[in-house]
Amino acid sequence: MAGQLLNPNLLLAVPLAPLAGAAIAGLLGTQFLGNLVGRKTSHTATILGVLIAFILSVQTLLAVMDGATFNGTIYNWMTIGTLKMEVGFQIDSLSAMMMCVVTFVSLMVHIYTIGYMKDDEGYNRFFAYISLFTFSMLMLVMANNFLQLFFGWEAVGLVSYLLIGFWYQRPTAIVANMKAFLVNRVGDFGFILGIGLLLGFAGTMNYQEVFAKKDELALLTMPGTDWALLTVACICLFIGAMGKSAQFPLHVWLPDSMEGPTPISALIHAATMVTAGIFMVSRMSPLFELSDTALSFILVIGSITALFMGFLGIIQNDIKRVVAYSTLSQLGYMTVALGSSAYSVAVFHLMTHAFFKALLFLGAGSVIIGMHHDQDIRNMGGLRKYMPITWITSLVGSLALIGTPLFSGFYSKDSIIEAVEATHIWGAGFAQFAVLAGVFVTAFYSFRMYFLVFHGKERFGQTHAHGHDDHHAPKAAHGAHGDAHDDHGHEEEEDDHGHHGLEPGQKPHESPFVVWFPLVMLAIPSLIIGYLTIGPMLHGDFFKGVIFVGENHPAMEELSHEFHGAMAMAIHGLSTAPFWLALSGVVAAYYCYMVNPRVPAWFFAKFHAIHTLLDNKYYMDKFNEVVFAGGARLLGNGLWNFGDKKLIDGLLVNGSAKVVAWLSSLSRVLQTGYIYHYAFVMILGVLGFLIYFLPFWPAK
Repeated sequence: MAGQLLNPNLLLAVPLAPLAGAAIAGLLGTQFLGNLVGRKTSHTATILGVLIAFILSVQTLLAVMDGATFNGTIYNWMTIGTLKMEVGFQIDSLSAMMMCVVTFVSLMVHIYTIGYMKDDEGYNRFFAYISLFTFSMLMLVMANNFLQLFFGWEAVGLVSYLLIGFWYQRPTAIVANMKAFLVNRVGDFGFILGIGLLLGFAGTMNYQEVFAKKDELALLTMPGTDWALLTVACICLFIGAMGKSAQFPLHVWLPDSMEGPTPISALIHAATMVTAGIFMVSRMSPLFELSDTALSFILVIGSITALFMGFLGIIQNDIKRVVAYSTLSQLGYMTVALGSSAYSVAVFHLMTHAFFKALLFLGAGSVIIGMHHDQDIRNMGGLRKYMPITWITSLVGSLALIGTPLFSGFYSKDSIIEAVEATHIWGAGFAQFAVLAGVFVTAFYSFRMYFLVFHGKERFGQTHAHGHDDHHAPKAAHGAHGDAHDDHGHEEEEDDHGHHGLEPGQKPHESPFVVWFPLVMLAIPSLIIGYLTIGPMLHGDFFKGVIFVGENHPAMEELSHEFHGAMAMAIHGLSTAPFWLALSGVVAAYYCYMVNPRVPAWFFAKFHAIHTLLDNKYYMDKFNEVVFAGGARLLGNGLWNFGDKKLIDGLLVNGSAKVVAWLSSLSRVLQTGYIYHYAFVMILGVLGFLIYFLPFWPAK
């Protein structure tokens, strides 16, 4: 099959199948066309569409592994001179792997949604949204040009806006989706500037044509400056990734996106939207490799995100927000790998993280169902015996997240740490500290949540007393909108009994089959996918010719030199610092929350200022509110008062009216109505003409 071209019609069917399902559910299953189909038809159509996309994606991946490729135009939309704007696919090992991950996680989320959203009035609309989201992400990862990349980029942003604000009756949901939309616009402004720079100087939007001119572009500087063109373009592109992949300081939208239903938390934060930036930088590796400045910028931003977002996970009480902050931290790890020129390691962690993070989010949703929509982990405890499948799958996800040897997260996370140690660009020292410290922090907050939810005494049917068991301040002080939200988002909307959570005497229950089946299916790759794929993906030829690493960046070469097989790596991992840091984090969490709960309370009392800082999320929301939103309001008021009221209304509109009125008042003096006045003016006019035109001096 070597050298064989893939069938473009089958490739086109991959994104179009979910789009067709979204159209059926979104048009025929809603009031838009009169609710022509019911719930069963809607979820069947969307699940079938994603299933077809998954099967075709797996076939594509197998064909690519046998040497098949595709890079061509599917549809020529517009040609302006030599510039072609087209829909095209570039199918290689990177895009084929992403297609499989996106469609598999999306398929599990679709199945899970049947159980999770069964009582929601917007059931069909939700299926339409998540299927449309899948189409958008597939168009993004399959693109062979910047135009289509930008289309997919903006489409996932638009659908995420619809999903985060799915329960649009709730003010907090509207605030959250608007926040996500606006913050992503900031990043996307940088993204489109980067695309524009490359288009302006390369004259094309096709990836391969731009890459072919990379050496010429590397010699250019920005007009009027001594800044390297590629450095500016790459940093602009990465600013787009900072918004989409929630890197500091554009991370503020992601925790608030928990206002949406749990299935979309898994979809947005696992395999799709937030990993788009990681995928994009990996795809652009030929360009980023020519700018150490851009790589240093990426490395430092990723390090800050990996460490400081992890700290915020320690104090969260909302089960979904703990997982959300772990997503931020893990995205920081991926970004650190990108800055270390270990692009394949970043993509490897993207893949493994997609499975265990989707598992943790869906596991959290299963717990929420069992707890009758109570999300506060302080009201849980002892769920292990009531929800055994949720318990064991959540344990698998947590062990994978903290990097336990043999679990998938171990192979990707340890590879990132090793890659950073082999990196020598500016910022590498801080990055090494951040990723190592982050191991302990991740283990601590992950197992704090695990122990409080599944072990210890049962705390069902209780209203949590503030100050209970640890270092948490009253909820009213939490963040700009309330940290855990006293109402815990829409998913705690009052049930038939008029309350949230279990009543005294009630017990939790295991979730139905359609909810726990995806958990089991995601737990399997969370266990084994890293062991099976680390060899070919990091140290084999899987990404050969797709991801490029310069000779002056030795991280991947040193990683390959030290790799002696997946099992040997796991055994060696038992004696390394990351393993002992992770174990220390687990032990510390167990002691603080199972053995001696007075320890967190002591920390809270002694370090109240630090807790307040974390509780307010480093005051980033406040900073944005005062500086950017306040500045925008100040500018808007100034433009309104001066530009609108004084310049437009006062000078142009009212001023012109006053000038006309003044001229009219003058003309009224001359309009007397007497014939002899008009005759006199006519005589004066004729006299004027005679004086002007008749020659009074004889010609010489």
